[in-house]
Amino acid sequence: MAQAFPFSAIVGQEEMKTAILIAAIDPSIGGILVLGDRGTGKSTAVRALAALLPKMKAVQACRYGCDPADTGGACADCTALRSTGHPLKTHLIPVPVVDLPLGATEDRVVGALDLERALSQGIKAFEPGLLAQANRGFLYIDEVNLLEDHLVDLLIDVAASGENVVEREGLSVRHPARFVLVGSGNPEEGELRPQLLDRFGLSVEVRTPDQLADRVEVVKRRDAFEQDRAAFIAHWHKDDERIRKQITAARKRLPEVSVDDTARERIAMLCATLGTDGLRGDLTLLRASRALAALDGAAQVTDDHIRRIAAPALRHRLRRNPLDNAGSSTRVERALADLFPA
Repeated sequence: MAQAFPFSAIVGQEEMKTAILIAAIDPSIGGILVLGDRGTGKSTAVRALAALLPKMKAVQACRYGCDPADTGGACADCTALRSTGHPLKTHLIPVPVVDLPLGATEDRVVGALDLERALSQGIKAFEPGLLAQANRGFLYIDEVNLLEDHLVDLLIDVAASGENVVEREGLSVRHPARFVLVGSGNPEEGELRPQLLDRFGLSVEVRTPDQLADRVEVVKRRDAFEQDRAAFIAHWHKDDERIRKQITAARKRLPEVSVDDTARERIAMLCATLGTDGLRGDLTLLRASRALAALDGAAQVTDDHIRRIAAPALRHRLRRNPLDNAGSSTRVERALADLFPA
């Protein structure tokens, strides 16, 4: 993997960075949608995530990187390994961050018949695709709003079930495909289908820096990175390591963070005031607030946590109001001001 720009060296874009860290702490929150102008660090931040995350334990010789502690949804590889009667061998692997190109074929995404083995050995064997590679990690789609409809349908199904099912060419394969979906794009180039938009737990807006000092610092750091990548990464290593330890500590702390009935009522009131469809917004805001509290080292979710993460959790779940021309972010901010007065 090419050396990624350090996460800690990204200037500004605090909402985006916070959302990425929260998704790393609690993947059950769902995916992250990052929308904004070109050249604002969207793909840079996602790729920096790969180098930032602590390594995870996986079953050795398993093509899907299964968790050795997970015995409930064992894949065919793990089932075969367990049938030998020997203890599973494990190793530490980087958390996968897999790119799904816009032009990828369905076979490349879901997997297909291994033609080489079929022709040379006469064996029908499954060649895993990008969904298998992304299991327990992140699947990144740049320009997600331009993704072809048949791939959108496929991703919606897999994201909902956490499992990829392949029935073709005489093959019948199912394997775990639990990943955090991360998409980025420019809203001026087209909107996402509502079904896919609903699968993203958090929606983040990024903008071109409007402060002169920030613009200068962005260009300065990017130029230094391109001039000498190794030296630049070494310079920011301690800061990245600090964030990595923060993620690890937050993951351990997460089950202990409490959410009292008052916080639950505040979340429900906010979602009801905004008229969000269904209860997915309520659940996402609760989980995101709890993950943010864990990141902060807090023992309990407070109004401050709810307020800070409300916009990313809810702005993409609002119905259009023909009587209100304000953007979704503004509508969330107004509701917060009414329900959470300073």
